[in-house]
Amino acid sequence: MKVLGVIPARFAATRFPGKPLTLIAGKPMIAWVIEGAKQSRKIEEILVATDDQRIAEVAEKSGVRAVMTASELPSGSDRVWAAIADLDCDVAVNIQGDEPLLSGGLLDELVTPFQVDPSLDMATLGRELREGDLSSQTTAKIVLNNRNEAIYFSRFAIPYSRVDAPQAGGICLKHIGLYAYKKSFLAKFCSHGPTPLELAEGLEQLRALYLGARIRVIQVEHDSWGVDTPDDVKKIEQLMRLKR
Repeated sequence: MKVLGVIPARFAATRFPGKPLTLIAGKPMIAWVIEGAKQSRKIEEILVATDDQRIAEVAEKSGVRAVMTASELPSGSDRVWAAIADLDCDVAVNIQGDEPLLSGGLLDELVTPFQVDPSLDMATLGRELREGDLSSQTTAKIVLNNRNEAIYFSRFAIPYSRVDAPQAGGICLKHIGLYAYKKSFLAKFCSHGPTPLELAEGLEQLRALYLGARIRVIQVEHDSWGVDTPDDVKKIEQLMRLKR
């Protein structure tokens, strides 16, 4: 099974233009992401899909191939597909370009389900809910079935909207937004275009469920430390110091 990892890195992010190039501990954020992704043992090649030559230059200096993609692509998944459409692979991993603390081992967790069950369409990650997660509308939640596959994703308090939330007990997890896709399903996903359900919730993974995808959810201990605003840079640098 051939696995490619793609880091979508768009320059003109609405909330934080130029985010992939912002310096964290003296190094561009995209370089930190590449460094973590290259630790993966199951991804054969890492690519950076970008619309900006400066990001491409950092990628190539970091030892990976850059693929130029159109600025107007609507999502990271579309950027991943644009990068791999003409390449030979079975599975593509969508590696968030704004998580500089990412580890290769975490990416390997995403790939493993496809080695066990090649019929899967997608895989993603989740962690146990903590205090405040359920009510937070900035936190996406996943409800699971008995095969650890996603039934639904929402930023709202699911599935406990009518009662005080008990311990989730594996029924509901916090979503960590890393994905792996079977290449054939990613083609179907991107060719379909946004659905009313995903637009209503603002979650593109609901398109996959709408299309009937089986999405395996792997429970991990890792939390998501993304960079959404310039203020997040200091938080990441502090976490880096603590990890050292």
